[in-house]
Amino acid sequence: MRHNVSPFRKTLLYIFLFIGVIVSVFPFYWMFVGATNPSGEIFKVPPNFLPGDYGWENFKNLNENVGIVRVLGNSLFITLTFTVLSAIVCTAAGYAFAKFQFKGRNAIFFMLLVAIMIPYHVTLIPLFEIFSNVNWLNTFQAVILPQVAYPFAIFLMRQNMQAIPDSLLEAARVDGAGEFHIFFRIVLPVMRPALAAVAIFLFMFQWNNFIWPLVVLQSQDMYTLPVALSSLVGMSRIDYGQVMMGTTLSTLPIMIFFLLLQKQFISGILGGSVKE
Repeated sequence: MRHNVSPFRKTLLYIFLFIGVIVSVFPFYWMFVGATNPSGEIFKVPPNFLPGDYGWENFKNLNENVGIVRVLGNSLFITLTFTVLSAIVCTAAGYAFAKFQFKGRNAIFFMLLVAIMIPYHVTLIPLFEIFSNVNWLNTFQAVILPQVAYPFAIFLMRQNMQAIPDSLLEAARVDGAGEFHIFFRIVLPVMRPALAAVAIFLFMFQWNNFIWPLVVLQSQDMYTLPVALSSLVGMSRIDYGQVMMGTTLSTLPIMIFFLLLQKQFISGILGGSVKE
């Protein structure tokens, strides 16, 4: 039965939606304005809400202080490598948990669920000792490898893999397809929306990862973006124009990555809620 909404209620709804959009978008706009103005203009009263012409100077000063170009390269390399490796590992593990019967499967999956509940900070000291013993401190692989088998991503892929009919996989095996062929040619194309959602989650996790890179990376040449930006706050005089420029540069890759995969991401989120 169709319900007619009164013009007043519709107008009120649009007003609330407009206010919600302003509240959500304004911090990003203010960040961009701050990145294009000198530090003194950011705290000016009354505030200046228009972009300035100081953005290039903020970028140059930021590059002189923390080497922002090199830091961005480090973060992109670490994050993209981690996202690809972790997506492969977590998808394969989720497929194994969902579609293979082996001894101890339920016990291992229970331990995986327990691992999700363990605070990340508890593992810092054991991980540091392990990488120190193998002389991997201050290396990219020390940042990438510890969370490649990300428990939540494995859990999410396993839940999505259970929606694949077993009859489809059995039919492929009867036709002579091997397990790798089934995984890469049948399973992965079907799981593309879920894989996109997991990839966005993994990308955001590693791009914003701060504590572990701060512990394991010991030279400025190896710093990632969150670690490098944190060094700006520790200075005796904080240049908020540089901080805003660094924050803007750290936000752009996440926005671009999401926009590239938004169609698959939305399909992956809605796929589990649509009942066939």
